[in-house]
Amino acid sequence: MVQGVGLSLQVRISAPTWYVFTRIDGDMTATRTMRAETASAEVPAVPLTIEGYSVLHQMMRFRWSAWRQLRPAHKAAIAKEAAGLLGKMEQNASGQSALYSLLGHKGDLMFVHFRSSFDELNRAEMQLAKLKLNDYLEPTTSYLSIIELGLYESSLKTYRELTEQGVEPHSEEWKQAIKETLSRQREAMHPRLFPEIPKARYVCFYPMDRRRGEDKNWYTLPIEERARQMNEHGLVGRRYAGEVKQIITGSIGFDDWEWGVDLFADDPLVFKKLIYEMRFDHVSAVYALFGHFYVGVRCSWCSLGKLLNGEVPE
Repeated sequence: MVQGVGLSLQVRISAPTWYVFTRIDGDMTATRTMRAETASAEVPAVPLTIEGYSVLHQMMRFRWSAWRQLRPAHKAAIAKEAAGLLGKMEQNASGQSALYSLLGHKGDLMFVHFRSSFDELNRAEMQLAKLKLNDYLEPTTSYLSIIELGLYESSLKTYRELTEQGVEPHSEEWKQAIKETLSRQREAMHPRLFPEIPKARYVCFYPMDRRRGEDKNWYTLPIEERARQMNEHGLVGRRYAGEVKQIITGSIGFDDWEWGVDLFADDPLVFKKLIYEMRFDHVSAVYALFGHFYVGVRCSWCSLGKLLNGEVPE
């Protein structure tokens, strides 16, 4: 029994609410109060991301049999026209392009385009399509994505701060705070969001997913656990700093896989070592699914003529 004027008893009725029962002159009155939300229970599941260049990979097969039937002067004219466009694309200030000679049966050439928008990517496609060289190119596949940085650490910090302040998730106040966080991160990460295509001799590109089957589903893990596993995964990559440059692109809603990965290095053996070591991380061993791998040798615009003559690009 509660006795005495002004004596209070706090009772939890529902998850987000507390009621304070106060005895005043023999009568009990209830006052509804909001409690501070517990961060781990209330933070959103989706981590924040920031995006940069739009990216298109175009894999092509070259029609060598038709090409061999052309006169040398005709070949030279076609190569000169294509080299002129490729040279401009390689030096484009608002997003570059690069050409690679692919190894293996999956294609002969791969164009990689970094642009400021999807419209600009489409313009790059159209410019290549208008070349006379395009008569001898047959698309085998392509991949559309956008450079993405996942902000697990910043997401958790921001979500927890807002939750502790009692800000309702997805309210206007919440959205404004998220907008400010993303703006700061974009400014700080600008060089990583809008990079030059590395000048390394070799590229390795592959798409990937996170497993979401009945037994193992990445998307049902708490955000804190996903953040921990991604941090552990990233530690492996950082050990290869200086040997390989990695650019991650997001493709959810754009293509058949969820992410694309580009690795650039002067020694292709580093691709094998890095990817093999990462396979032993929990996040890769349990949750990663991989698509086809494409490995190519960089070919600058000035070496295009040699490449079309069947020589290894320099």
